[in-house]
Amino acid sequence: MNLITSHHRYLATEAETQALAEELSLFLRPGMVVILKGDLGAGKSTFGRALIRALRNSDDEFDIPSPTFALIQTYENTRIPVAHIDLYRTSTEAEVHELGLDDLIKSHLLIIEWPHASIENLGEAKLMLEFTGTGNSRDLDISAHGACAELLTRVLAIETFLTQQGWSEAARKFLDGDASSRRYERLQLGQSEAILMDMPSRPDGPPVKNGKPYSAIAHLAEGLRSVVAVNDFLVDRGYGAPQILACDIKSGLALIEDFGDAVYGRLRTAGQPMHLPMVAAIEVLAQIAGQTWPKQFQMRDQSIYTMSAYDSEAQSIEVDLITSWFFPHMKGKRPSESQVAQFHHLWASVLTFTQIENPVWVLRDFHSPNLIWRPSQTGIKRVGIIDTQDALLGHPAYDLVSLLQDARIDISPDKEWQLFSSYAELRQSSAGFDIDEFTRAYAILGAQRATKILGIFARLAKRDGKLAYLKHIPRVSRYLNRNLQHPVLSDLRNWFESNLPEAIEVKN
Repeated sequence: MNLITSHHRYLATEAETQALAEELSLFLRPGMVVILKGDLGAGKSTFGRALIRALRNSDDEFDIPSPTFALIQTYENTRIPVAHIDLYRTSTEAEVHELGLDDLIKSHLLIIEWPHASIENLGEAKLMLEFTGTGNSRDLDISAHGACAELLTRVLAIETFLTQQGWSEAARKFLDGDASSRRYERLQLGQSEAILMDMPSRPDGPPVKNGKPYSAIAHLAEGLRSVVAVNDFLVDRGYGAPQILACDIKSGLALIEDFGDAVYGRLRTAGQPMHLPMVAAIEVLAQIAGQTWPKQFQMRDQSIYTMSAYDSEAQSIEVDLITSWFFPHMKGKRPSESQVAQFHHLWASVLTFTQIENPVWVLRDFHSPNLIWRPSQTGIKRVGIIDTQDALLGHPAYDLVSLLQDARIDISPDKEWQLFSSYAELRQSSAGFDIDEFTRAYAILGAQRATKILGIFARLAKRDGKLAYLKHIPRVSRYLNRNLQHPVLSDLRNWFESNLPEAIEVKN
């Protein structure tokens, strides 16, 4: 078990104790245990209450009673579920066992005061804080086990980075991210605002095909270098990507321009009119499609970045997610070898139509969570574009279908066709634009993308415990069904009808 024992901090005031709790709250998640040690009056309750209040992620005041008599006080309306536990009145291991902490840790962050030796085997991710001292000042020794060791190392690295960039005094708030392992914070320092992106390089996963991991085959960004390269280039070309104010690529930390909260998905959920933002997004894609895009270019550090192609190998490994994850999720068993072989053959026969002679940059996640409306800007800069690090060279129809068949929001067939027609009208004078070829590629890539997403959502639920994504499956199935109506996909439609009809069931 990884262990950090040497970190010591002097907390001069109660405010500093609360500030540390707020900082640590940005990193904690269910399955972790925060153990608070110290004599009466040492600051355990001050820290515990500040931690829970920070996890509320709201300025609203709310009561945080002592768990001394109830033993356990749970909070479900915090950013993550929390259980505040006081074992002072328990005297035996049997009494602690009866509290059911082994089950509670599966869904909650546990904050434990007056711990018994019996909790040492409770989970693997532990953060132990031992307070000494009296009054408002105290000494604090922190030790961390398992995943909390990585957490503590990251906390200290970010403190160093923010100090180097002059942001050490910034107010920091947790910012909801996406389905990835990246982590974000919103920073405010006086009148200045920025986003902290925490994206440590991730190790390659296990080999899945031809000795290569999934991320390498699908050309997924594995570190901050891709973020910096793509963002900087888009900014230089006049697109509404956020400027990267400072970065440490090796550490995976960056300060990025804050575009605010007018995210397309939130605007639509709030009932805001979306016609103008959607038309503006269409104009951005048409503009991208009309340009020549490089395969290699120079980064801010003078190194050369190479843009990979959205090739058939990447497309194929993505559609494999439906047989690897969605099929077992729906049927409780894996598909047969013959079912998978036929599936691969059918996809190979149509994906060739999406490989073009003059590919453009495909951002791959051009949809409502990653688009921010900026009406104070003009032209293509009105559309803020984030999460671009997985960009590849490919067919422009992919980003259009990402926008018009959004996995998280409903877009009716009529609205989709209206916006598709607007895009085609913008492109009709482009050299080499063929509406029939583009429509065919749109259907193929729409089906490919929907197939991939069904697999991803099933994987997020099964592997990562992120069950919220399952609610989007009916919508994605409707998109898949819609795309499979194109004649070029008739054989694939037959495969789904015979082998996995659950993927194309149309449910309201």
